[in-house]
Amino acid sequence: MKISVEFDMTPEEFRQSLGLPEVKIIQQEMIDSIITKMQTGEEGYDPFTLFKPLLADGLSAMPAMFMNMMTGASQNKKSDE
Repeated sequence: MKISVEFDMTPEEFRQSLGLPEVKIIQQEMIDSIITKMQTGEEGYDPFTLFKPLLADGLSAMPAMFMNMMTGASQNKKSDE
């Protein structure tokens, strides 16, 4: 059995309906803080240091992610037949 439900609402309305907090202000304050620290040259806030953990984890996890996507797609295709 397959049930589909469609909601016609904006992302903001959807967030509010789930009772999730508004995080735009906090995100903007964090970004402004990081930009200020980068501009003043504070240690640890150069672009390479900031993005190194994201790139290292992301690049090493990418082959496994693609393999999971391919095996999942092939399993879904077999179950649909």
